[in-house]
Amino acid sequence: MWAEQAACEQRGEPMRYLFLLYGADRLPEPGTPEARQMFEEYAATLTEMSAAGVLVSCAPLQPAEASTTVRVRHGQVMVTDGPAAELKEQFGGYTLVECADLDEALRWAASMPAATAGKVEVRPVVAVEPPT
Repeated sequence: MWAEQAACEQRGEPMRYLFLLYGADRLPEPGTPEARQMFEEYAATLTEMSAAGVLVSCAPLQPAEASTTVRVRHGQVMVTDGPAAELKEQFGGYTLVECADLDEALRWAASMPAATAGKVEVRPVVAVEPPT
């Protein structure tokens, strides 16, 4: 466990966690019953998270083929259309929460629709001050 996370938990301060939402490589077509159901499931979960005061931010992502990958090798910038790797599951969005501890974050992650259709990776966020 990161020292920062342990210190926050000892002081009773909330810790931020980023949920990386993974699912099938294709979302349901907009306007279909499947798309409406998915939207309603996410809306219900996010409403519950907001009411509980843990939701900080969330957003879906465009499909992987809309991405651009940047690499720098030997001082040369290389730009490639598309994702960095071909995966069966795609990173489809994120949810940022502020919870008392990892156990609470894991409970919220389990409530995400992506947890039943794909997976939710939970990562503690390291709090850093921006340079001035």
